[in-house]
Amino acid sequence: MSEHTIKATGRDDAGKGASRRLRRAASIPAIVYGGKSEPKSIQLDHEAVWLAQQNEWFYSSILSLDIDGKVESVLLRDMQRHPYKQQIVHLDFQRVDANQTLRASVPLHFLNQEKSPAGKSAEVVVTHELNEVTVSCLPKNLPEFIEVDLSNLKQGDIVHLSDIKLPNGVELPELKLGKEHDVAVVIAKAARTSDEDETPAAEGDKK
Repeated sequence: MSEHTIKATGRDDAGKGASRRLRRAASIPAIVYGGKSEPKSIQLDHEAVWLAQQNEWFYSSILSLDIDGKVESVLLRDMQRHPYKQQIVHLDFQRVDANQTLRASVPLHFLNQEKSPAGKSAEVVVTHELNEVTVSCLPKNLPEFIEVDLSNLKQGDIVHLSDIKLPNGVELPELKLGKEHDVAVVIAKAARTSDEDETPAAEGDKK
């Protein structure tokens, strides 16, 4: 697990007015909560966070939040963006306990699709039904992403949640809820031909 450090500064002022002043000064108001400590209001440099949030790890990794020199392990839990400006208006971080299991969304990386029988065939359409999954694990085991190897995918195949190879110490809570929760992740189905597309219209013309 890579370490990613985000620098922040504590703040005492609160309220909408204070938040507006921070945003005008190119800072982002944020809050850190959870664990045994009280929630803490902080501010972050907008440019630094804007660059960081363009990376996948910002959303799915344990972050080292450096608040005035004191580092806390956190997960990003919420990001509010301006409706039309390229601006982040607020962030929520949750403290992480190294000894407590957590739940987090982790992106899926699909590998070797273009090399698979399905990927090489123009008669097959491959759809990704999920692009991320919710995992349960200790913070030290949280992966930045999970790889799904599709090199053997062929027409008619369905890759389910239970088919995903998970890193050690990582579980999918969804699978404990029953077989009906073992949903499709990837589907390789036959592409509809132009003849099939025209069939309903042709039959309608006969009427």
